[in-house]
Amino acid sequence: MTSPSLLRPRDADAIREQLRAARTKLGVDLAFGGEVAEGTLLISQLLGARTAGLRDLPVPAGSGLGGRVAAERRPALVPDYATERTITHQFDRPVLAEGIRSIVAVPVVVIGETRAVLYAAVRGSQPLGARAVDLLVQAGRRLTAELSVRDEVDRRMRLLGSAPAQSPVGNADLEELRSVYAELRDLAAATGDPDLRERLRAVSGRLGALGGGPSDAAVALSDRETDVLAQVALGCSNADAARRLGLRPETVKAYLRNAMRKLDAHTRHEAVVLARRQGLLP
Repeated sequence: MTSPSLLRPRDADAIREQLRAARTKLGVDLAFGGEVAEGTLLISQLLGARTAGLRDLPVPAGSGLGGRVAAERRPALVPDYATERTITHQFDRPVLAEGIRSIVAVPVVVIGETRAVLYAAVRGSQPLGARAVDLLVQAGRRLTAELSVRDEVDRRMRLLGSAPAQSPVGNADLEELRSVYAELRDLAAATGDPDLRERLRAVSGRLGALGGGPSDAAVALSDRETDVLAQVALGCSNADAARRLGLRPETVKAYLRNAMRKLDAHTRHEAVVLARRQGLLP
């Protein structure tokens, strides 16, 4: 589990968002899950529960369905929980109190480490099948991508925090600052969390101010235009910028064309120079 960050939203909220979406798509009675820390899963998110027995339930690695999934780092489907012989049954009381019959559990794995487990369950006699596994796996992959973005943000912020303060900024430091700025813009574009996206863009704006440009720019670029220009400033081609930002090359070209028009620039290089003069880029 990663250390807390002032920038990082609660991972539990991202887990709940994916559980809510999966429950809606699957039409299941119950969706629940939680984070894994030091080998123990703590079930903190419950959607559709009738009792409080599963809330804040610690599940050690290898125990029950969730503990097995967390340890083996692969999904598992149980058609009939009460008669299943491949799992331990020390959590029968809270599970059966919910009336759960069939259940699927999926691990959320980031760089080889299980960070969370997602469950979907039904109370009726019709067991869950391959579709339920596939949809919950997709939710797990989206959560993996989101946590990966958040981890990279934390890593970058730690690097910035540990860097020695230097004034004025040297050429090598300025290039590193520009690289970090562009990566923060990349992460903002990649995250599915709107709050985190706005925070990242705010932080990148503060970082950009360290480049020495004036703060009263006469031109207003959109977020995407700034994202593209930040990539161009690093020497990226349209194809490179598209790959890093998750856009099509034609879309990148359109954003760059708009930025050049606003800046009254005739070339890509001139657009970067003019943007820096106005404090729009570091």
